Amino acid sequence: MHQSPMIQKIILYQFEFCPFCELVREKLKEKKIKYAKINVSSDRNDKLRKELKEKSKVETVPILKINNKYIGDSKKIIKYLEENF
Repeated sequence: MHQSPMIQKIILYQFEFCPFCELVREKLKEKKIKYAKINVSSDRNDKLRKELKEKSKVETVPILKINNKYIGDSKKIIKYLEENF
């Protein structure tokens, strides 16, 4: 498939040692998609975690941000990547 020219920045919010985050990293690698990684705190009361939950409606990582769209849940992220890249 093709990478949309509208997509400028992709950020993966993750834990380094998370099997679900690893699945998403592997899919991004397979699709040759450039992205930034941000490791988040395991503390659910952390400011960033609260912000991510509010924007993605998901309490867990991974969360993928594509421009201003937030996608949570590894299965949903992988499905999105499969359908859009």
